[in-house]
Formats: sequence, C-alpha cells, structure tokens
Amino acid sequence: MRKTLIVEDEEKIREVIVAYLKRDGFETTETGSGNEALHEVSKNTFDLMILDLMLPDMNGEDVCQQVRATCPMPIIMLTAKASINHRIHGLSIGADDYIVKPFDPNELIARVRTVLRRTNPQELLAERMEYGEGRLIIDNQAKMVFVKNEAIGLTPSEYRLLLVMARNTDRTFSREKLIELVMGYDFDGDARIIDQHIKNLRQKIEDDPKKPSFIQTVFGTGYRFHGGSQ
Repeated sequence: MRKTLIVEDEEKIREVIVAYLKRDGFETTETGSGNEALHEVSKNTFDLMILDLMLPDMNGEDVCQQVRATCPMPIIMLTAKASINHRIHGLSIGADDYIVKPFDPNELIARVRTVLRRTNPQELLAERMEYGEGRLIIDNQAKMVFVKNEAIGLTPSEYRLLLVMARNTDRTFSREKLIELVMGYDFDGDARIIDQHIKNLRQKIEDDPKKPSFIQTVFGTGYRFHGGSQ
C-alpha cells in the first residue's frame, strides 16, 4: 500500500483528499503544519507528499526545499497561485507536479498515479554509468548521482530526465518527447517545464551551466546529452 503525507491546513480540503486517496487504496498521514510535516518525514518513509503552499506556521516552499535536501520523495504542490511563473518556481525548488485550487479530486488522484508511475524505481534498470572521464556518475542501483565524486541531490523528475537522456547519448530529444518520456503521455502542462528541469540539472552537474558540456541545446529542436570529455 502506497503511503502519502498530506500537508494541508484547511480541514475540509484535507478530508476530501484523504477520502479519495483511501478509496484508491492509499495509506495516508495528515497534518496541517509545516513543522509537523518535517517531523513526519524525519521519522517515516512516504511514497509521495501532497503539500499546500499556504501553511499557518511556515511557507510550504520552505517545507519543499527542506524535504528535497534530504529526501527524493515526489512532491505535488497545492496552491491558489495559478500563473505559469508560480508553477515554474514550484518546479524549480523541487516539486514534481503543481495543482491549482480549486481542483477536482479525481484529477488529483490521476496526478498522484502519474507521478508515482514515472518515479517508480522498478521502471529503472540497475546500472552504473560514467561520463566525462568520471566527472559525472549515475548509480542507478543506489539512485544517486555524483559530480566529481560528490553526491548531489536531484528531484525524481530531474533524475528521470537525466537518466533518459544519458541512456541515449547524443540523441536529440524534442521538448515534447522529453515530456512524454519523463512526465508521461497524459501530462498536460507547459513545455517550459522541461526547460526549467534542464536549467536545474545544468546548475547541479555542469562545471559552467552557461557553457554546458553534458546537456546541450540543439537550437530549434530540443536537447541532447553528450557523454564525452570537455
């Protein structure tokens, strides 16, 4: 049974989310506090977090960043902020999906299933890959990435994106194809989400993100991963 942590201070919304998740076979833990959420994450293992951004004790974005610093668990944000810039910011700090209030509970459940499906480790074969004469190492068995022998933290979507591209060295992917492979064919968000994930990855794995050697832009087409030396 998949375990979800629901962080939502509005009791009625929290009750609806819990009811729909339990009906779909999920085990739930609920809290309306950011600090309580961090405490739960520190002592328990969850498959996914549903996180409201407007919490009474701390900003949900701060909760997301603190969780992401230590845990690869997928995070779906709930917010009343509907602009594309807010969504991109949410993804840039570690969220895997973003749902605007008010929302249809059935859509939330569909998003939960999609996020879990694309971050399911059983879909990723165990392997260890090295690039740039060992500067970049992807240890897929441990689900860890190393840059110059130091482990770095990636979100599940960032990891999935890097893995898809690294397994297909020098193949050019369109944004639409990357969305299909990383987010799922039923993802209906903005294509700029891929650009944000690419930007985040470059900040984490490149010596100079402005002159990337691994993740290269193919102008007018998309992106490709180059595994050789600089």
